[in-house]
Amino acid sequence: MKAIGVHDFGGPEALQALELPEPQAGPGEVRIRVHAAAVNPTDVMLRTGGHAVRMPDRRPPFVPGMDAAGVIDQVGPGTDGRLAMGQRVVAMVLFTGPHGGAYAEQVVVPAASVVPAPAGADFAAASTLLMNAMTALLALDVLAVPYGGTVAVTGAAGAVGGYAVELAKVDGLTVIADADRRDTALVRGFGADHVVERGTGVAARMRALAPGGVPGLVDGSVQTAGTLPAIADGGTLAELRGWSGPAERGIRVCPVMAPDGITDTKRLDMLRRQAEDGALTLRVAEVFPAGEAAKAHRLLEAGGLRGRLVLDFS
Repeated sequence: MKAIGVHDFGGPEALQALELPEPQAGPGEVRIRVHAAAVNPTDVMLRTGGHAVRMPDRRPPFVPGMDAAGVIDQVGPGTDGRLAMGQRVVAMVLFTGPHGGAYAEQVVVPAASVVPAPAGADFAAASTLLMNAMTALLALDVLAVPYGGTVAVTGAAGAVGGYAVELAKVDGLTVIADADRRDTALVRGFGADHVVERGTGVAARMRALAPGGVPGLVDGSVQTAGTLPAIADGGTLAELRGWSGPAERGIRVCPVMAPDGITDTKRLDMLRRQAEDGALTLRVAEVFPAGEAAKAHRLLEAGGLRGRLVLDFS
């Protein structure tokens, strides 16, 4: 089986073509013939060694990728019958687990992490959904802002930030978001009620629209302490890269980890249905042949993307 991964942690050039044994689905698992794998920042962290502490007993090669779309080609014993051979599906993949990540022709995952692909979406678009949308959903969960309340979102033009805006609107919330001037129309299209210019002073601009501060903020652009002035006393900050403070004024800082929702089948399927209904927007920036994974990683690290890069394993 062909895959893309690293033997040694390093820059994009560390990614190389691998020939690995064909994985087999065990009890409660399915195997997916991968057609597309989205490229996410957490994949870069794996490549550079940022996840090494989470897999002390694993040995190289390490295969990145937490988002896969493809077709089920093997069903292990003890699955619940919800999934079938030949079904088009999307999956969240735990690349720190025993089977490795989604940058491979075949991947074995728990059936609980797999749901049907959104109807009408091609494999590339479908692969961009689950990890980023689940991250946004978990971030809004920790904010727990009631219906009619207000949240702020940084990095609203990005993958997680865009989903956070759209899911907040589904929840009946008012959204204050940041964006570069060229992205203002895009972020308003996601449903943001107010858009302020991103960059230095963004927290003050958000605070001007919510003089008492917002009760919750999703930090999609990882501005960490720089977002705190926008948040009300006793409010909550959802962080996506593990930062946990310190904060001030009784503000809670809650790191959000996508794997916390990786086997929540009910909510994964809810996200799939929301994508089908148009409540969530699937965005592909560019599709690369799998062999050009290093180029995709360089582009991701350069920043400025609107949508996800995708590797084609079809």
